[in-house]
Order: sequence, then structure tokens, then C-alpha cells
Amino acid sequence: MSTLSPGVPPPPPERRVFCNRTLNMRSIRAVGFDMDYTLVHYDERAWEARAYAHVQQHLADRGLPVADLRFDPERFARGLVLDRALGNVVKANRFGYVTQATHGTQFLDHDAQRRTYSQVWVDLSEPRWVFLNTLFSLSEACIYAQLVDLHDAGRLDRGLDYGALCDLVSDTMNQAHLEGRLKAEIIADPRRFVDQDPALVRTLLDLRQAGKKLFLATNSEWHYTQPMMAWTLEPFLDGGSWRDLFDLVIVQAKKPAFFDGDRPFTEIGADGSEGPLRGPLRPGAVFRGGNAQAVQDHFGIAGEEILYVGDHVYADVHVSSQIRRWRTALVLRELEREITAERAFAIEQAELEARMRDKAALEHEQATLRLALQRLEHGAPPPPDTPLHATALHERLRALRAATEALDQQIAPLARRSSQLGHELWGPLLRAGSDKSRLARQIERHADVYTSRVSNLAHLTPFGYLRAARGSLPHDEAAGGR
Repeated sequence: MSTLSPGVPPPPPERRVFCNRTLNMRSIRAVGFDMDYTLVHYDERAWEARAYAHVQQHLADRGLPVADLRFDPERFARGLVLDRALGNVVKANRFGYVTQATHGTQFLDHDAQRRTYSQVWVDLSEPRWVFLNTLFSLSEACIYAQLVDLHDAGRLDRGLDYGALCDLVSDTMNQAHLEGRLKAEIIADPRRFVDQDPALVRTLLDLRQAGKKLFLATNSEWHYTQPMMAWTLEPFLDGGSWRDLFDLVIVQAKKPAFFDGDRPFTEIGADGSEGPLRGPLRPGAVFRGGNAQAVQDHFGIAGEEILYVGDHVYADVHVSSQIRRWRTALVLRELEREITAERAFAIEQAELEARMRDKAALEHEQATLRLALQRLEHGAPPPPDTPLHATALHERLRALRAATEALDQQIAPLARRSSQLGHELWGPLLRAGSDKSRLARQIERHADVYTSRVSNLAHLTPFGYLRAARGSLPHDEAAGGR
């Protein structure tokens, strides 16, 4: 055992890099980045409010009665799932069982939720379900739920069912992006929409100076990427260009297809003109489209030597890991707020867990005493250490029921506050009740590591070694399995 005490303190918990699969940064030779909500972090309230406004205007132009609707940034959260069949928004645990649900904007009570979903589980491969896996989903979920309310009130064309409403919102959102007016607003006033991170440039420089190749692969267009990256990085570069940080810049990559195809690259000139790529990829140039295999070939490295960092669970993380075997890092900005809230609640959480252990012990004794009564009724000996007479058993059961009811009164407010950590309505991002959420399961399966922002990699360093924790199992002694 080492007697040398640590000389470098660890980062605060909310700025750590969390590990699902062991990652040795010294084995990583290239690091790729998405742009939106990865290198460029938007104020989601400001961005989503404008996205909502553009969709609202498009819907109004189509004659829908949406003028009085308002964006509510606290109504929904990343990781929820739209139920196209029923007009619901649900939260599911890792097995796909629904733990919370709204119909439109209104939460279903326990009985209604049970009737609706007791025999249903969320399978994201089915077209019925739409996974809200980025912060860009907040405005879409909000206006979809509000349209469901209008539909139920009889204010929409009866030919629009819940699935058609979902398609309408998605198509309208895509139209708002394609027309470019929303992005033009962002370009015109980036200070309003983008949160700058002064530590980001130093993090990228550390990676480059450690010999790693850096590349950008974003689905955004060049005319948007250039000003957004300049605003985000150049104030901290002492006069340099953000492009000096990257060996390759790829725009309109069309992820996830970028990871599974052989689409050719188009080169973008300094004046914005485009032409077919002639010859190999060149460092310092800007390209449109292309494919991931060509990036690997350009750097002359295997897939497992690339770490790709993005915010989209499917398009950035799932596909790159499954098809290319790239290592993956998922950015979840909400983690900072959530972990801070969990730390502040730590004493109460410990009290809640202690009360739940007490409750489990009372429930176990009640179950054992009921078994003793059953055996006595059938002339069999009761379990060891239980009363031998029915009268004593009934008296003890009454006492246990009273104790359990009193304990429930202590547990209820603690459980309610615990369920609101991170998000008042939907609770922690990666939990669904006492289980992992569906989003947590996706991250566990496909993201090697996850963290709240790219600059947290500075704490890991280009030479860091992250080891996956020993996974807990129900039969572990600490888990209290019975």
C-alpha cells in the first residue's frame, strides 16, 4: 500500500468524467468532436424558445390555432419518449417500463398510468416511440404536448391523429432549421445564445500538444459552423484562428450515415465555393459530407484509437461505437445541476435509504408472520422464531402495520424531494424511480465515458486512465438482497 498522499486534488464531482468502459487516453491517437451542444454549448432556454417560436409561426401559417401557446422550458427534459400512438410523453426505466407519463401536458395519475402501460414497454426500435435524446428536443416535446391538448379539445382537424401531430411537429421543426432563419438569429447575436467556456481552448491545446489529432465532424453547414466556432474559441486564442486547432474540419457530415457509408467529400474553399475533392484529405482544409472510414484512413489509425465526443446518444455515440468501434464520450450538460443537487441532498438521501431499510425489515417480518398464520391454519409448524399462537401473531401484525404506516409518513416527503432532484417534474436524468432510466441504459451500452462538458477532459488529461467501476449486483451484500 502506497504511503504517498495525493498531491493533485480531484475535480469537483460535477466536473468529473464518468466511466462505463475502461479508457486509456494514452492509447487514443485522434479525438473527434461534434459541434452543437458539444463544443458549442447553447443556453437551451434561449435557443429552444426561438426554435419554438419559429415552429409556432409555421404552424400558424398552416392555419393551426397556436397563437396563444407559450414555450415552457421546465415542462419536459432530455431522455423522455413520445408515444405517437396515445399522444403521451413518458419516462421509462432501463427495461422499458413506464414510470411517469403525461397525456399532452397533464400528468397521468397512478391508476391511469397503470391501466395504460402495465402491459406495455418502451422499445425504441418500434416506430411508435420517439426518443428525446438531445437538448434540441425540448421545444419539440413542448409544442407536441400542447397540440395534443388542442386535439383533445376539438380545436384541430380531426384527420390529425397523435402520430400525424408528431410528424407535423418534426417536419415543421426541420423546415425551420432548413430555412436558416433560426440560425441567422444565432449568428447575429451569439452572446445571447452561446455560453462560452474559457477552459475549452486549453483543453484542446493539451490534446494537440500531446500528439493527438483533432477533427470536427458536425451536421451543421459551413456558413453556420464558421461563426459559431469563431465565437466560441477565438476569444481565448490570442489572435489565432479556431481552425488551427483542428487537423480536419467536416461539415454537413450527415451523421449517423457518416459512420456507415462511402459518400465522397466535397472541398469548401476559402471563399465558400465548393468542388469535388481531388486527391487525399489535406490537413487544415474544410470538407463537406464524406465518411468515417476515410477519416480513419487519413490518420492511418484503427477505430479503437479514435475518441469521438458528442451530445446525441444515437447519431454521435451509438452508431460510431457499433459500426466503427470508435471510443465514445457523451456530453450531458444537465449533469452539473443534477450532481450539485444530489450532493446538497446527500444527508436526506442517507436518511431516506435508512428508512427504506427499516421498511423492508418490517415488510419481511409481516410476510413471515402471514406465512406462520397460513401454516397454523393447515396444521404445519410455523417458521422459526415466530409466535406459536394465532392471537399473538395477529397482535404483532397489527403493531407492524401501525409501525409501517408511521414510517411511510416519514418516507413520503423524503422520497418526493429525492424524485425531484435535477428536474422538478421528471426527476434525475439517469434515474427512473429507484432504477436506471432508459437514457441511462442507452448511455451505459454505447458511451465509454460521459461528462458534462468537453473542458472536463482537462481534468482527465491526455494521459489519464479511467477504470470502470465494479458493477453492483442485487446479490451483493451492500445491495441488501434477500
